[in-house]
Amino acid sequence: MSQIAENIQNIIHDINLIKKPDQEINLIAVSKYFPEEKIIAAIKSGQNIFGENKIQEAKSKWPKIKKNNPNVKLHLIGHLQSNKTKDAVAIFDVIEVLDSIKLANMLQKEIIKQNKNPEIFIQINIGKEQQKNGIDPDNLGIFLEELKSYPKLNITGLMCIAPKDDNPEQYFQKTANLAKKYHLKNISMGMSADYKIAIKNGANFIRVGSKIFGKRDV
Repeated sequence: MSQIAENIQNIIHDINLIKKPDQEINLIAVSKYFPEEKIIAAIKSGQNIFGENKIQEAKSKWPKIKKNNPNVKLHLIGHLQSNKTKDAVAIFDVIEVLDSIKLANMLQKEIIKQNKNPEIFIQINIGKEQQKNGIDPDNLGIFLEELKSYPKLNITGLMCIAPKDDNPEQYFQKTANLAKKYHLKNISMGMSADYKIAIKNGANFIRVGSKIFGKRDV
């Protein structure tokens, strides 16, 4: 067994110890800055959901990988500029970072043009941090109302990144409560350092990179 396969098995073991009996957890292997051979090793171990942060990097790595592995799903988990929506819709199965009406408009145009149906998560700035992207949680209801003007967007969940220097639990609880309030089935939260807390607080997608692939060189 490769080290990557062993790492994935350890995380799955953690998941099974923590999750509730009716809770389905989807592990997103965050492959940002990791080479194709590490991704292939993860796929060979049974991993089939991956996350990338940057459009250009995803364009260079993923078309070939996805062609050879049609069951693999790719999530965009990094900020999306509206001028990159064409590539985002072409490459990604799930776009977790919707955070503006301008982006919603551009995404809908490309979804219609390309006849695609990616799932869309709304990114919530759950800690109301100035340096982070995302919708203010207090404005989520208004934003969802505005999104009714974009019926081609398949909105299915929320994504958040908890503030780095604070206990993430309260932020995960708030995100889960928002998802419940607005009847959104998917909650993407928790990374290598805090995915166990995220699972306990209702996540069904967790985003784990270094704990699977090792330390990044950049």
